[in-house]
Amino acid sequence: MDTAASIAQTPEPPYYAVIFTSRRREGDRGYAAMADRMIELGSGVDGFLGIENTRDVNGLGITVSYWRDEAAIMAWKRDAEHVKAQQGGKETWCGDYQVRIAKVERAHHGP
Repeated sequence: MDTAASIAQTPEPPYYAVIFTSRRREGDRGYAAMADRMIELGSGVDGFLGIENTRDVNGLGITVSYWRDEAAIMAWKRDAEHVKAQQGGKETWCGDYQVRIAKVERAHHGP
């Protein structure tokens, strides 16, 4: 799934955004394959609405996933394969990270 240049097509609010900001350590060490798998797996969770992501040349990345409600976010958070990827992030891929959850109450789009 190529999401690097895609803007997620979300429904009318309200819905939720999970914002994952991270700084990668040097080297891939399987990160790209894991990230692709997480997008594939997460998009199959009931309540998943879309995803956007970007990473700069210095390793700073932002991934925003959109969800129908908090129950969908919790289902994704508890997914066994996702839990394993989170552990890999802490141990192998991410030097620093933040996860933020926000309720989207308004959204506007361009032409």
